[in-house]
Amino acid sequence: MLRLLLCLTAAACACAADWTVGWKAAADQAAAAKKPILADFTGSDWCGWCVKLKKEVFDTPEFAAWAKDKVVLLEIDFPRGKEQTAAVKQENRDLAEKYAIEGFPTILILDAAGKEIGRLGYQQGGPKAWIAAAEAIIAKAK
Repeated sequence: MLRLLLCLTAAACACAADWTVGWKAAADQAAAAKKPILADFTGSDWCGWCVKLKKEVFDTPEFAAWAKDKVVLLEIDFPRGKEQTAAVKQENRDLAEKYAIEGFPTILILDAAGKEIGRLGYQQGGPKAWIAAAEAIIAKAK
């Protein structure tokens, strides 16, 4: 019984995508892996569309498997109740200004140097439709 519980717990943990916080870490990973960056500008604890996108797409095993092979994930969060360091808050504000972010969620696909390849937001259809839209943007950059 304990073995089954451990396996189920491990499987549940395996479906979560691995999000990076901090531009430099994401850019370094992207350059080393030769992958684009998927930057999620989000209000994780107050934005209804952000929560919906996370639940319907980003928290799915399908998205986690795709992201692991295709992109470096960068979360740029603007929470209202979650603690962040002053440095993280400032970097997030600077990135939002640099990329002219006007609303949440805004998902940018960037190259390792920070050049914008394309933008996405919430869309219906779950992970399959969302991944297809992201793939179309990535394909245009090649």
